[in-house]
Amino acid sequence: MEEKRKHKRLELDVTVELERLDEDGVTTLRYSHVEVVDISRTGIGFKAGQRLEVGSHYNTKIQIWTKEIIDVVIEVVRCEELEDGYRYGGIFIGMSNTDALKIDIYQIFNDI
Repeated sequence: MEEKRKHKRLELDVTVELERLDEDGVTTLRYSHVEVVDISRTGIGFKAGQRLEVGSHYNTKIQIWTKEIIDVVIEVVRCEELEDGYRYGGIFIGMSNTDALKIDIYQIFNDI
């Protein structure tokens, strides 16, 4: 698969909750907990047991290593089928600079 990432991805143990957004702006009641593979200031890689549509949008609550919650919308841009589920790539839409900085700080400490 061709590498299209703009920022270095970091492996870490975090919790993510997804809530699907419909085209008309109405939120469905479908929640999913997923396994994060990696994260960067611009996106996230994760695994899930259910199929998500490429191009779909999700309200996302990401509990990071400091136990803080980052609220951001992601757009699913990549899907790869695995034997035990699916692996996804998502880009962050509307992440605050403060939240992006938290990821940058973690990367700095991780690189040391």
